[in-house]
Amino acid sequence: MSNYSIQTKCVQSGYTPGNGEPRQIPIIQSTTFKYATSEDMGKLFDLEASGYFYTRLQNPTNDMVAAKICDMEGGSAAMLTSSGQAANFYAIFNIANCGDHVVACSTIYGGTYNLFHVTMRKMGIDFTFVEPDCSDEELQAAFRPNTKAVFGETIANPALTVLDIERFAKAAHDHGVPLIVDNTFATPVNCRPIEWGCDIVTHSTTKYMDGHGAGVGGCIVDSGKFDWWAHADKFPGLTTPDESYHGITYAEKFGLGGAFITKCTAQLMRDFGSIQSPQNAFLLNLGLESLHVRMPRHCENALAVAKYLKGHPKISFVTYPGLEGDKYYELAQKYMPSGTCGVVSFGFKGGRAAAENFMKHLKLAAIETHVADARTCCLHPASATHRQMNDQELTAAGITPDLVRFSCGIEGADDLIADIRQALEQV
Repeated sequence: MSNYSIQTKCVQSGYTPGNGEPRQIPIIQSTTFKYATSEDMGKLFDLEASGYFYTRLQNPTNDMVAAKICDMEGGSAAMLTSSGQAANFYAIFNIANCGDHVVACSTIYGGTYNLFHVTMRKMGIDFTFVEPDCSDEELQAAFRPNTKAVFGETIANPALTVLDIERFAKAAHDHGVPLIVDNTFATPVNCRPIEWGCDIVTHSTTKYMDGHGAGVGGCIVDSGKFDWWAHADKFPGLTTPDESYHGITYAEKFGLGGAFITKCTAQLMRDFGSIQSPQNAFLLNLGLESLHVRMPRHCENALAVAKYLKGHPKISFVTYPGLEGDKYYELAQKYMPSGTCGVVSFGFKGGRAAAENFMKHLKLAAIETHVADARTCCLHPASATHRQMNDQELTAAGITPDLVRFSCGIEGADDLIADIRQALEQV
């Protein structure tokens, strides 16, 4: 459905029922699949035939939903994972191994930062973190001969910095590596990073895509445009035989459009098993069908909240890339002219104590670890998602002790502002 609008893709892509078949994507809630002969199944294990044999690797329901997201992002292949964390881990680990190096933005989500800075470093993969606003010279200096990827977020969580996708893509490509972008906050409704030079897109589908806080999940989309062969020495996992699959060379057998996702499925999903349940994939698809309707409301509400907070005597700063005058407004207009996201970050002149006191008095907005769904929620990152960071790391991530992340749902904007107003009166 590549010729259709993003609105139509949200509703129709990924699954076309035949005569007399279910109108809605069916839930294939089965761990295993039956075959007539061992030879038939053997072809699947040898990657000589397409099909399903065990849901730990692939499932029809998951593949239908992944195909929808792939079409929405304009990619060549996609896969679902159990969470956004799993998606980001797989996307990196599929091409970077022990002894390799990755350049990443310092403002990325705290959970992803910890995954890279702590856990994956234990696996022997080193990371250099750069500010999204770093100079070209600083960005170039971050690369090493063993660099295998560059990673950033379209809109950082919760710093709300906007990635200059074209600039980071050029830097990555100048060094022969792909740019991986987490597009969770913008969603393909507001931004399609592949159109700006990104090579691989990841998502926490738990957020806006699901939209209702019903199911945890993640997704990886490959653009199919990065030439692994042109940099074969950097990516032997894709350009040399895989002995665990009888010597298959992924880039040769599946081409640029299928190599990355096939390897990620055949190797990483096989060995780690971070599969999204078919039930969650079904719920995710229900969310995707209304994503194009919900995102404008999220953005409208966030802009109304940001405008109300801007200049309030008790508020020290407001960050929202859709707000005129914001540091990232012009960049957001370039990459996301139709809207950014529904999240607003702001701080208090009374410091951390004032922020925590404000949150206690909210009535509509719930204090949750979650973000980006139909119901408004808020979080104090320094006490929660970024609690493991020291002050220096918090500063690098664009987080101050008084920062509150306010995720606007799709309720009435006047009601949200009234809730904020009465809470501020008690600070």
